[in-house]
Amino acid sequence: MTLSEEDYVKVIYHLGKGDNATVSTNAVARQMQTKPSSVTDMVKKLSEKGVVNYRPYKGVSLTEYGKKVALSLVRKHRLWEVFLVDKLDFSWDEVHEVAEQLEHIKSEKLVDQLDKHLGYPTIDPHGDPIPSKNGEFKRAIKKTLNEVPVGTNGICVGVKDSSAPFLKFLDKNNIALGDTILVIDKEEFDGSLHIQIKGNDLHISDQIATNLYLKITE
Repeated sequence: MTLSEEDYVKVIYHLGKGDNATVSTNAVARQMQTKPSSVTDMVKKLSEKGVVNYRPYKGVSLTEYGKKVALSLVRKHRLWEVFLVDKLDFSWDEVHEVAEQLEHIKSEKLVDQLDKHLGYPTIDPHGDPIPSKNGEFKRAIKKTLNEVPVGTNGICVGVKDSSAPFLKFLDKNNIALGDTILVIDKEEFDGSLHIQIKGNDLHISDQIATNLYLKITE
């Protein structure tokens, strides 16, 4: 498969939330920042290769083979993100773009050795699960910070928004994966939160709270 074909497969996988759900070609076009007609041409090619199921005016979904391709790409992407952060001292807001390039490496031996070298990690620097070589992974049970009630104590386990500006905001405010967060109060007017993290009080907007995942501890 070409790099472009692999990019389409991964986008369809993420839009379908990993469940082989049917997604519209317009949604794919928006994500790929291209014309719907270009998406139609590509999914027809992928359909001929047995990667997707395409029904005109209905949408597109991954076949079982297509899902395996997608999971392989996701695995490589997230392993490379771990490597870049843990071994090359990249910050977590820098790794996505580089990993987008490295995920297309074909050598299975290289990826397996990378996995072994890193100690078989199960999550990437953003808290997302890393599929095994067989495409298996545990779906994390988590809630966004704005969904939990006042008094909740939990651990930051991931981010919904992995854009550089958001990750830089978290670094600036010393918020990282694994941190314990206590929700002290919530403003009824705008949904902003008063939280405590590492012994420090912090006020964050509803937008920030919407993009932080929390695992409840007590």
